[in-house]
Amino acid sequence: MFNNTTRNDWLLLVGFSAVILCLPIILDPIGAAYPALMQKFCIFGIFAIGFNILFGLTGYLSFGHAAFLGAGSYAAVWSFKLFTMNAIPAILMAVFFAALFALAIGYISLRRSGIYFSILTLAFAQMSYNLAYSVLTPLTNGETGLQLSLQDPRIIDGLFFEPAAGLPRVNLFALNISGGGYAGFYLCAVALIACFFISLCIFRSPFGMMLRAIKSNQMRMRYTGFNTRPYLLAAFVISGMYAGLAGGLMAATDPLVGAERMQWTASGEVVLMTILGGVGTLVGPVLGAAVIKYCENIFSSFSASTLHSVFGFLPDVIEAPIVGFLSLFVGDGWNLTLGVVFMLIVIFLPGGIMEGLRRIFALFRRPPNGGVKIPTAQVQPAE
Repeated sequence: MFNNTTRNDWLLLVGFSAVILCLPIILDPIGAAYPALMQKFCIFGIFAIGFNILFGLTGYLSFGHAAFLGAGSYAAVWSFKLFTMNAIPAILMAVFFAALFALAIGYISLRRSGIYFSILTLAFAQMSYNLAYSVLTPLTNGETGLQLSLQDPRIIDGLFFEPAAGLPRVNLFALNISGGGYAGFYLCAVALIACFFISLCIFRSPFGMMLRAIKSNQMRMRYTGFNTRPYLLAAFVISGMYAGLAGGLMAATDPLVGAERMQWTASGEVVLMTILGGVGTLVGPVLGAAVIKYCENIFSSFSASTLHSVFGFLPDVIEAPIVGFLSLFVGDGWNLTLGVVFMLIVIFLPGGIMEGLRRIFALFRRPPNGGVKIPTAQVQPAE
């Protein structure tokens, strides 16, 4: 797998790692450098990268990935309750149970393709949400959500540590992960870099080429004797493991899980992230996740009073309608802002943010031979 990576791939990995690790410095000018928000950038970046392995390489659109996100979160919290508050076993349990869940759902759903596959995954996600909300209340605690308590056994911690007076915090070898600190952010950042590297290797591997061939013409591959289903199932399970990892990191940074993580809206959100950033690209899904989470956290914090302070220099006759109109797009209406941004990008940049960046780089890239067009030989039709 590593033999297929080029020098440019390693440079991309180094540049991506440097940007992620320096996010507190890079995001400070736009007011997004606090750890809790950067954790969301990394966690949903992992979620989107995993979804892109399925959707970007195979063209199979899943509306059920929130089920794996929720399964990973529930598995991680149960690890905290039963075994230890260390984040590593919880994350491993989250990935393992998400992989099992994805294997079961993928085995059934991949019997169909196209819109029927999408509907099947959506149905499984909604079934999972309803089960977590009502039927499986002993495991999920229903609408209240699964959370830690003083009565939890925590068997492994009990063998080595004396129980504290209050609720313990998630840790990684004495570093407090929960609570929105920088330790939690850098754990998520390292996980994002590792997931990006694995995705890069998959994209460059023969397995990734096989997935692209399935997207290009699956019927022709079947006619040539290839059984495409094992490759699709493997891509589906890998994508589900990414979602489970994201769910486990969510639980590690905030050990409270509700059934809403399995709602179809969470599955739709990762679809928007991938399309917004650029389907089938390596960095695009991370950019899409960052844009959506930035809009959610920044624009939702604005209010009418904020707009009044911005446009206060205008006469009241002009200020009132402007503030009244823009207030629809901030606060609780931040989704309207996201919808407008998504609509503009889809219309003018069908390839997402990455297409826009490529166009910008092309403007500054000097054409070869000083821009002089070299004539090429005309191909004559065969007689």
